[in-house]
Amino acid sequence: MFKGTDYTRWVFSSTGVAVTRNLARIVKIDAISPIEKADAIEVAHVGGWKVVVRKGKFRPGDLAVYFEIDSFLPEGNPAWRFLVDKSACVFEDKRGHVLRSVKLRGQVSQGLLLSLAALKGTSLYGAALQVGDSVAEALGVLKYERPIPACLEGQVRGAFPSRVPKSDQERIQNLANELTDWRRRGVVWEVTEKLEGTSCTFAWLDNELHVCSRTLNLAPTEGNSFWGAAKALGIHEKLERYAGDRNIALQGELVGFGIQGNIYKMNGQAFYLYDVYDVDAARYLRSPERLAIAQTLDIPHVPVIDASFAMDENTTVERLLAMADGESQLRTGQRREGLVFKALTEPVSFKAISNQYLLNQKD
Repeated sequence: MFKGTDYTRWVFSSTGVAVTRNLARIVKIDAISPIEKADAIEVAHVGGWKVVVRKGKFRPGDLAVYFEIDSFLPEGNPAWRFLVDKSACVFEDKRGHVLRSVKLRGQVSQGLLLSLAALKGTSLYGAALQVGDSVAEALGVLKYERPIPACLEGQVRGAFPSRVPKSDQERIQNLANELTDWRRRGVVWEVTEKLEGTSCTFAWLDNELHVCSRTLNLAPTEGNSFWGAAKALGIHEKLERYAGDRNIALQGELVGFGIQGNIYKMNGQAFYLYDVYDVDAARYLRSPERLAIAQTLDIPHVPVIDASFAMDENTTVERLLAMADGESQLRTGQRREGLVFKALTEPVSFKAISNQYLLNQKD
């Protein structure tokens, strides 16, 4: 079960090198398109993203600063003062504004597009910047995170295990070039529902269980949701019997009461497996192997929407985002957060977040 072709998960780049999410960066405007019945605004296209801008402000080929959704823009920069004045919040003891998906004149707009003048007052203003250069640090832009509820904090045991990758996928809007290649080659994918919750890892390392949040290794404490899920599923006993002296990590989403918006209206909490990492072989297991382990260990698996989705010439960013809209399999009538795509024969994965879901976010 644990031996075979290397299947190390590529997440962020075509070179296989993991990178930090580039929240604020230099971009080139790909295209400008009109908005029906709108005289003052239009749509700028940046990769797979669409941003509503003032008409005539940008032209195709212009360089600009693009800020992704979930960016926290701290107070003080005149370029986005209008956003802070309109809707402010406090994050990490700073006042500012969080960029969310919005709909203007029927057009979904995601992120913020500003001229290079937004860099005034920083060491980057007037520098020879290239497309893709990050300007987040210079502008003080942070990745906004919701406040962590008490049930998820716990007592820290140590850093996240270095032998296990942290789970994440890049958004499809940032992979427009890669999508062209996948479409040309007809790559086939497993498509699963992306659940709204928090990442949880159960790592069996050197005959010892490590229970981890997205970034930390947690000590077993009363009332901690991660350890509560491990005990409820009997993870220690199951991995001790199944793995023995081998090293393995189960990664999944912890959902339910007190987590995110609890869109599934659960009274309790539940863990759903979405990845299995063979630590000794340094590879993620393929879909059939993962599903077999979930069945063997009697652990819930995230809903599989399509076991073999084939890309063709009609597969675009817009189509994938439209696919992400839909009903969650965890609760009737609830819109799902989105979809996760994992290639069946290549170490590639990405996510498509539902615009309907994003437009309904409250914070």
